[in-house]
Amino acid sequence: MVRVTIERERSSGRIVRCSLNGHAQYDEPGKDLVCAGVSTVAFGTVNAVEALLGIGLDCATDEAEGRFEFEVPDVPDPKRAEQMQLLLESMVVMLETIEQSYGSYIKVNHIRVQGRERTC
Repeated sequence: MVRVTIERERSSGRIVRCSLNGHAQYDEPGKDLVCAGVSTVAFGTVNAVEALLGIGLDCATDEAEGRFEFEVPDVPDPKRAEQMQLLLESMVVMLETIEQSYGSYIKVNHIRVQGRERTC
């Protein structure tokens, strides 16, 4: 199962970090449409933030372990920060849409954090 954790700043609700862990195991590697969909949404969002807004997200991946995570930087320009959050919220909607159809293979969790530190 792919476990997605969306970390949101407690006070503002802004997304500050996202991690995806595990393998969907919907089908064999190379034919797993759940894995392909989740990967496309996550990597596509990171690429969109970088290509459209020029904001680099600090990413870490480990394909063998099925791990992809990224940190969302502080962006001083309020308009660009808002645009970035919109793209990230779009990613969440897409991942939750996959979860609605394939809930046995993906679980999306939201946690609130104090600033950039985990509280749970």
